[in-house]
Amino acid sequence: MPDTPAAPVLLGDEPGSFPHSVLAERHPALIRRVRDAFPYGPGQHRALDALLENCAKGLIEPLPADAPDRDLWRAWGADAHAGQSWFHVPWLWSESYFYRRLLEAVGYFTPGAWQGIDPFRPFKRAELDAEETDQELAALDSSTDTPADERARALLHGSLWGNRADLGFRLSDADAEAREAAPALVADDSETLWSLLPPSGTGTLILVADNAGRELVPDLLLIDHLLAEGRVGRAVLHVKPYPYYVSDATTADVVDALHRLVSAPGRAAGCGRRLWSAMADGRLTVRAHPFSCAPLPYADMPGDLRAEFASGTLTVFKGDLNYRRLVGDRQWPPTTPFRDVTAWFPGAVAALRTLKSDVITGLDARTEAALTAAEGQRWRTSGTHALIQVNPGAKAAP
Repeated sequence: MPDTPAAPVLLGDEPGSFPHSVLAERHPALIRRVRDAFPYGPGQHRALDALLENCAKGLIEPLPADAPDRDLWRAWGADAHAGQSWFHVPWLWSESYFYRRLLEAVGYFTPGAWQGIDPFRPFKRAELDAEETDQELAALDSSTDTPADERARALLHGSLWGNRADLGFRLSDADAEAREAAPALVADDSETLWSLLPPSGTGTLILVADNAGRELVPDLLLIDHLLAEGRVGRAVLHVKPYPYYVSDATTADVVDALHRLVSAPGRAAGCGRRLWSAMADGRLTVRAHPFSCAPLPYADMPGDLRAEFASGTLTVFKGDLNYRRLVGDRQWPPTTPFRDVTAWFPGAVAALRTLKSDVITGLDARTEAALTAAEGQRWRTSGTHALIQVNPGAKAAP
């Protein structure tokens, strides 16, 4: 962050903190759910039990010598952090590495019957097939006569609040989705966002997806609207190259979401067919860059990904994890300007995010004070508040 004083990197070593609860409570709970989701054999059960014990009492271990991505993870710090406590390395790093080790435990990367089987797929499918998804898709039919601007706003907010549908988040807070969302956004740069995507636009939208299921569907509906209304000529959807953070979207999840749309009644099916055609003719492209699963901030991204983001008219980062990676997973004062912490980005950039972790920037002092007075620090992690932040003029540092 060239012109912004550094803030401390978030660790998980403080009992009672949100990062500590994720490492100490959410991850063990997830291991147990994954263990019960598939009829794994004795080898997978032993490996999951070992990971459970290691997370609770052990130290970070390197990947096996024959791991296909061992060199990549070494470049991302695996050797440097080996032998340290999960709680004493950057929280972003330890979270990401946990998911990599979980995939190893269930045989995702190992030749054999379980290779390539997404351990989170049953959870994703259950959500995609839920009654709530039917209700959300049916709402499209009632918007037929809605003015275009209102429909665009509704789709943008649908994509934003769809971020509440986070399976990992609900593992540690079962009542999260039942709580009412706050009516006002803590920051709202939506007018700036729309100014970057005018109705006569022919540029490229890059959307860095977060969750599958009930979040990915409204993301796709927003993309369909922007293409159909001529606000963009092309869209690129970035997903994860392999299962990650429980519900993060992969290419397989995009296919599932498109099938869900195409098979739905009413206007949803038409949206699905248009998106299907857009993929066939190249107006919608799906990308799965390895760095999407890196345990590092996006400021450290490789040159090819930086060049791709630079080529877009606007890059939209969805969700909490992508926000942490965009601004840096640090204890920023909440009033730190969003434009300052994204000044390194090589083009116009936006964040659509519901608040589910401590990291936050870009608030005015009155908003922060009001939130803290009403809720203490709970507002940062409850998932009931959201933001739309835009930096329209971010340029790469020379």
